[in-house]
Amino acid sequence: MTTSTRGAGKASAVLVLEDGRSFRGRAYGAVGETFGEAVFNTGMTGYQETLTDPSYHRQVVVMTAPHVGNTGVNDEDDESRKIWVAGYVVRDPARVPSNWRSRRSLDDELVAQGIVGISGIDTRALTRHLRERGAMRVGIFSGNALADEGTLLAKVRQGAEMVGANLSAEVATEETYVVPAIGTKRFTVAAIDLGIKGMTPHRMAERGIEVHVLPATATPEDVYAVNPDGVFLSNGPGDPATADLTVVKAVLERKTPLFGICFGNQLLGRSLGFGTYKLKYGHRGINQPVQDRTTGKVEVTAHNHGFAVDAPLDKISDTPYGRAEVSHVCLNDNVVEGLQLLDRPAFSVQYHPEAAAGPHDAAYLFDRFVELMEGQRA
Repeated sequence: MTTSTRGAGKASAVLVLEDGRSFRGRAYGAVGETFGEAVFNTGMTGYQETLTDPSYHRQVVVMTAPHVGNTGVNDEDDESRKIWVAGYVVRDPARVPSNWRSRRSLDDELVAQGIVGISGIDTRALTRHLRERGAMRVGIFSGNALADEGTLLAKVRQGAEMVGANLSAEVATEETYVVPAIGTKRFTVAAIDLGIKGMTPHRMAERGIEVHVLPATATPEDVYAVNPDGVFLSNGPGDPATADLTVVKAVLERKTPLFGICFGNQLLGRSLGFGTYKLKYGHRGINQPVQDRTTGKVEVTAHNHGFAVDAPLDKISDTPYGRAEVSHVCLNDNVVEGLQLLDRPAFSVQYHPEAAAGPHDAAYLFDRFVELMEGQRA
């Protein structure tokens, strides 16, 4: 990514997809060029959480909501230390933010962090194109980066694919840190940071859990050095086929309670012997319907994933760690949204029960994790 000064609403810009389709608009945020995988997010709100979600590392996010930025940016809602999206695409950016918590405009924040974006394009048409053709490489160009589209297309096609990308270590903490329990401490959890969001350890802390957040490169020795009552596997970017499964398998061997979300769900699935595959265009947004098959309840959930676990929906599977079943399924397309072991204290979901922007239908999953740890103590 290369950027220069702001030029929102002034400089011309063009978005070029790897299949050759292009969209012309105006620069939004920083001016320059950027590359990534084009994906779309269907959320109507929560854009600050989206921008600072490390799972979006190396992705250019297209917002399907037509009007973005009206609540500005505050200093409380970031989910990590910076904006992680590679680029940002909106139709109608707010001219003036209006919210009592706002400290600056979204445009100003994108400029400050060097995020190249584009506005004034038909994001509905772009989203329909990605649904039909699938997520693909993309570039956004503005200012001095503009050139003939043949040259720009060649640049886009030189970009890296998401398949085979090992990205967790690029977004994770380098040093272990501790989020203390709120109130009386009940449990200690080792959380493997694969791209964790700040609200995740907070949700556990609310339940009396002291959370030790460890780097993505943590070893089993690092995990058990904190004497955990449970282990948590976070969300994160990249292809799960590239991840090291040593820690997950060690935790399963020792029968320590295990809870994973998103990327963590994929790592649990692969550790059990299931495959993973890239979805055509993924699930990204805060309005995805999922059924908890253990209760029959339907939840509206927050998603951000481009890969999924390939596990049978219609039977209990034998794995190296006992029997396993699909516990949650997406009602839009029958994608596996959760796994649970029947002979060991381990489960995972493909979505985000901690979602700060909501919905909060799935917050009970943290209580389920507490119950697992209580059961091991009994």
